[in-house]
Amino acid sequence: MRKKSLSNTILFLVLSILAVLFVTPIFFVGMNSFKGRFFISDRPFAFPQGELFAGFENYINGVERAEFFSAFGWSTFITVFSVLVIILCTSMTAWYITRVKTKSSEFLYFAFVFSMVVPFQMIMFTMSKLADSLNLNNPLGMLVLYLGFGAGLSVFMFCGFVKGIPLEIEEAALMDGCSPVKTYFRIVLPILKPTAITVAILNAMWIWNDYLLPYLVIGVGTPYKTIPVAVQYLMGSYGAKDYGALMALLVLSVIPIVVLYLFCQKYIIEGVVAGAVKG
Repeated sequence: MRKKSLSNTILFLVLSILAVLFVTPIFFVGMNSFKGRFFISDRPFAFPQGELFAGFENYINGVERAEFFSAFGWSTFITVFSVLVIILCTSMTAWYITRVKTKSSEFLYFAFVFSMVVPFQMIMFTMSKLADSLNLNNPLGMLVLYLGFGAGLSVFMFCGFVKGIPLEIEEAALMDGCSPVKTYFRIVLPILKPTAITVAILNAMWIWNDYLLPYLVIGVGTPYKTIPVAVQYLMGSYGAKDYGALMALLVLSVIPIVVLYLFCQKYIIEGVVAGAVKG
């Protein structure tokens, strides 16, 4: 018991130190977002008080200059609908691959797994040219691209969970007159809820914070800029960089995804473990 208590204490201390290391940069970004722009570089670790305190001036400037609300709307649209499309399509695919035992389904599974190890940098230029040729350089086209890039991990996780679903449940539904489509939506999909939430959170965090794909496909000269592209545009479009406005926009962009994670965090480990060990 003493050894176990000691190991738990050491583990707690290590995790606490890691938590502090991860939270510290976010704390300094939030602290500097309330400072005057000229004090951020000179006194980055000082608290925003006295002459250093700028109130909400940085937030107002950042929102106006980067067209933040427009970028927020497009980021929300792309993230929400991309996640929905990924969950629907990949869960169906995983169910088919797991239940239909053929060489083609096995090949399809390994193709999805292989796509997880292909670096994005290897295909980004051909992908951006293909997206332009197929007129995918718009928010709707981004849904298709994110489905392609997010399918590998999502199918892998869903396949692991589907293997743990008793086949007898689906057979009973078919005997009661359910078609395969009804069986999926009424039986399989509700059972997949823990993994579906995990897949949704992981993909939402990735898509919301993604800079490179929207920058390559949509660019900065269109009204469809997402938040990461808008933040970078603010940083590179002026001779004198306004770090105060930049810090303020970073804080505003982090808040939604942190709130989503806090509400759904209990499903992450449950879904990852279920998708990794079942079957």
